[in-house]
Amino acid sequence: MPRPRDPNTLDMFIDWQPPQVAVTLPPEVTTGGNLASQIARAVSRALKVSELSREQIAQAMTDYLGEEISKNMLDAYASEARECHRITLERFVALIQVTDQHGLLGFVAEQFGLVVVPERYSDLIELHFIEEQERALAARKSAKLARWKAGR
Repeated sequence: MPRPRDPNTLDMFIDWQPPQVAVTLPPEVTTGGNLASQIARAVSRALKVSELSREQIAQAMTDYLGEEISKNMLDAYASEARECHRITLERFVALIQVTDQHGLLGFVAEQFGLVVVPERYSDLIELHFIEEQERALAARKSAKLARWKAGR
């Protein structure tokens, strides 16, 4: 008879999820429509998933920027239909700062074929690039040595 499963222990094949390294948004937010629509959906998602209310976000953005940001402005930025009300870069940065929704940074980076990763991974990424360069140099060295030996 199989042993009963301990409900307090994670099954590494079922329950465990590896940590997400790249900062991204779900595809339903970032695909379809024009760029303005995608930005509005990204802003809308950030407002929805934040633990703060829209009023609290507006107040925190006001404090961060030193200029008045209202809930109505946030609502307009999050609406695909409100084409005349698009979020500015400084307000976008303030929204990220206040809501802690770094997926918005990933959304911007993806427009250029890039990803955003937490800073704590930067040394690992650089080490990977160094190892790639070392392998490329070793391959070039081997090829040069083989040609030199063949030419003697």
